[in-house]
Amino acid sequence: MMKEIQLDHVKYSYHKNEMQLNDVNLAVSKGECIAIMGASGCGKSTLTRVINGLIPSFYQGELSGQTFIQQKDIRKVASWEMGKMVGNVFQDPRSQFFANEVAGEIAFGCENIGLSYEEIKKRVTRTVKEMKIEHLLNTSIYTLSYGMRQKVAICSAKAMEPEIYVFDEPSANLDMSATHLLADLIRKLKHDGKTIIIAEHRLFYLRDIADRYIFMENGKIVKEYSTLEMKNQTSETLNKNGLRSLRFEDIVIPKKNMNQVEINSSVSVINLNKDFGKNKQLLKNITFHYDSNEIIALIGKNGVGKSTLGKTIAGLLKESNGKILLDGNLKRYKQRIQKIWYIPQDLDSQLFGEDLVDELITGLEASEKMKDKAEDILKKLGLFHLKSKHPATLSGGQKQRLVLGVAMMRDISMIILDEPTSGLDFNSMEKVRALIKEQQNNGTKFLIISHDIEFIARTCDRILKIDSGEIVEDYYLDDIQDLIKSMDA
Repeated sequence: MMKEIQLDHVKYSYHKNEMQLNDVNLAVSKGECIAIMGASGCGKSTLTRVINGLIPSFYQGELSGQTFIQQKDIRKVASWEMGKMVGNVFQDPRSQFFANEVAGEIAFGCENIGLSYEEIKKRVTRTVKEMKIEHLLNTSIYTLSYGMRQKVAICSAKAMEPEIYVFDEPSANLDMSATHLLADLIRKLKHDGKTIIIAEHRLFYLRDIADRYIFMENGKIVKEYSTLEMKNQTSETLNKNGLRSLRFEDIVIPKKNMNQVEINSSVSVINLNKDFGKNKQLLKNITFHYDSNEIIALIGKNGVGKSTLGKTIAGLLKESNGKILLDGNLKRYKQRIQKIWYIPQDLDSQLFGEDLVDELITGLEASEKMKDKAEDILKKLGLFHLKSKHPATLSGGQKQRLVLGVAMMRDISMIILDEPTSGLDFNSMEKVRALIKEQQNNGTKFLIISHDIEFIARTCDRILKIDSGEIVEDYYLDDIQDLIKSMDA
């Protein structure tokens, strides 16, 4: 009996001699929830693109084998019909937006399949209530935080009411409360008999939801775990296989030695305020100081002002009032741009080179010494084998590591990272952590904006929590339960 989703001997390559899927066989029954896991670049996203029909209708390449969705050969299904069958939530929500404001975006797909105005209104109202974003209906999408955009993308897919849902890293930029909402939504979809495919690195929220876990390596499905088998895997075992932890309680916080490096620079933020318009104050009297070259995690829910604070400190936004001191000297926002490196969530806007080495040395002296330094950093990031690739062809996780490498090429005193582990598997996360620690030992200060408990616990020394534009918690991290409590609150 044919399944809801069936792939038989599927092979796919975007370019000749570069196989992304290699003889994949997968059968998914109606109502199943399948988690696809594996290292960045292993083929997870490519597999989801075959299931949702983007391959071969959108992505050009060489496809062989057979793929059936609801017993229909995808090669014979029109793209508009595929949209009714499969709802999609991509890792980068901007890539699926068509409207300017939230209500229009959620309604867009429903309009395309010819639903009545009253039915569209009902579906939009219901989905925003489920994701708790009713207050954003008339808001421009482009003013939303990355995590908020992801919520809109989820609502857009849900409003179409397809029978199959495909999620590609849906939790990558969500705070803990939003991730719990996502988990509740997936549970409800499963209860309603929907078939769900989720490509993920962060597995913790799926441990009581997924029916099967598919492990991929080099474009192949190499292992499959049942729910019980997966629950019996310790974090240590999962980590050894390059997978994230299922239970945060298992995470061991490394012992920190805050006196290991001589203090050679200082950063102070004093009574910082940032207003947007007359009646909207996003940052309120933010004050904190670096006690050493510590790594500080900036946490808080989506939309509370974390990215705004990072951009303001880096000089990309001008503060409304307050002071930022570097080495004890007041620095205006234009002066800070040259001193503080900010790496945003929107990675594609940061990539300019023709290949990876060119990307790292862009704007620097193109000497043999610099090229050697660039290649050394690529080796530490696990990207050296891709050095001749164009940056735009990398996976999301590989791009994350590359832009961090760009910052590491420059001798600056402070780096601000906005969600640096979005789309990273465990091994890639460890490579990023090791490079950050190396730079810390060289005297670099870090402010890391993140929702990633596992990464924060392994990497950061101190926690700043922001809520409603104000710092509400400031403590040194030595107990994983403290961090879990802060992130859940």
